[in-house]
Amino acid sequence: MRTITAGIVIDVPSQIVLTVAARARYGSPLRGASRLVCVITVALALYGNVLVLVVQSFGKVPASNALAPTGKEPPFLAAQTLGLAVFVVVTVLAV
Repeated sequence: MRTITAGIVIDVPSQIVLTVAARARYGSPLRGASRLVCVITVALALYGNVLVLVVQSFGKVPASNALAPTGKEPPFLAAQTLGLAVFVVVTVLAV
């Protein structure tokens, strides 16, 4: 029996978000609202992938797993917070 992983949970919303991004990118010139929608949706989809990367890294890399075996410890929270902060800053600069 297969288990549901963080990657599977993030995949469906990511596909929906990327569909919106593609529509904004190729449906009209990349100006105004379509540019804003494109930048935000692409950043959101990429952040979802980074979220999965961090979750799986803490679950499967022995050094990371030793720091946060259950995924509720401060190092895990710090990694997630840092990733989110980087994406917020880069998205704001891109808009």
